[in-house]
Amino acid sequence: MMQLKVTQVRSEIGGTQSQRSTLRGLGLKRIGDTVVKEDRPEIRGMIRAVTHLVTVEEVD
Repeated sequence: MMQLKVTQVRSEIGGTQSQRSTLRGLGLKRIGDTVVKEDRPEIRGMIRAVTHLVTVEEVD
């Protein structure tokens, strides 16, 4: 299954509580943190909610 490499590139400061919770749910705590997640609809939805704070790359 395809995997996604998600990296936090902007601060959560100034974001809503929901956005902060979404970042924590993805496993991101600070700028520069990177996690690899399975490409599932739930993860895609979380990324869509904080797309302005993260970058996403597809990993084989």
